[in-house]
Amino acid sequence: MKPHRNRAALVVNAAARSGTAALETARRLLLQLGVPIVASYPVTDPVRLAEVVHQVAADGCDLVVVGGGDGTLSTAVGHLVRHRATLGVLPLGTANDLARTLQIPTDLHAACEVIADGKVVDIDLGLVGDRHFVNVASVGLSIAVARVMTRRLKQRLGPLAYPVATLRTYRAYQPFTAWLEFPDADHAALRLDDLLQVAVGNGRFYGGGNAMSPTAGIDDHGLDVYAIRMGRLRDYVSIARSLRDGSFVEHDNVTHLTTRKVLLRTDPDQPINVDGEVVTSTPQTLGVHGNALNVLVPHGSTAARMDSDVL
Repeated sequence: MKPHRNRAALVVNAAARSGTAALETARRLLLQLGVPIVASYPVTDPVRLAEVVHQVAADGCDLVVVGGGDGTLSTAVGHLVRHRATLGVLPLGTANDLARTLQIPTDLHAACEVIADGKVVDIDLGLVGDRHFVNVASVGLSIAVARVMTRRLKQRLGPLAYPVATLRTYRAYQPFTAWLEFPDADHAALRLDDLLQVAVGNGRFYGGGNAMSPTAGIDDHGLDVYAIRMGRLRDYVSIARSLRDGSFVEHDNVTHLTTRKVLLRTDPDQPINVDGEVVTSTPQTLGVHGNALNVLVPHGSTAARMDSDVL
């Protein structure tokens, strides 16, 4: 589908890794490429991001270009769905997993070219209660690791910071129990004990390029759910080694299934991390909103297509 738009807005999370430097460059490139940018907003306070995106979409911008990481995009998408605006993605974060899923280049100039002359597809979004998300919602070890991953640790160790933080967290981690119930009766209810983590994924990638499963996609109208049980350290190391291609779901310590809706309860209650930000806690119902959002992707992207029916 060829993009058609009359008014476009550029909203950049200036607190993102390269947000401030990218704003003026992106605005200039987009205007040169013929994108009708009528307003641009550097958002320095992430709390205001949702308000700004809501306002530009409500003002009639049919294309909203959002620059930032996955958390920024996750905050924005619900407002774009409500106002039927198309999303243009400028990947300015650290992980950029939505861009990775949609095969959008991380180079700023190339990403602007996609916005100017890409194709429009519709993608699924996940739901935690009534809040949309793009990649994954999770409870357990991932949140504990995020708390250990200080900026100082990242600066000192670089790419080694994540495995070091994970090892530190794993040794002291207290497992939890989860109950998975399925309102559509596509699976029997499950009780899972001694868990490290439960994740519910909408897209293909999360956590900087880890795959939810070998078959996960953002246009399959379903969720991938996995639960990792506590085991020996060597079990967790084995699982961690196969996160990149999603084959970890075949490990004996992992329960994996697909569904459209799941009620997640835990003991004790757990905070829920949604695309890198803790936004709520268990119990929660998680679902999928099929074909929820129009987004610009490269012509060669095979991640999604434009469907005629909205689920």
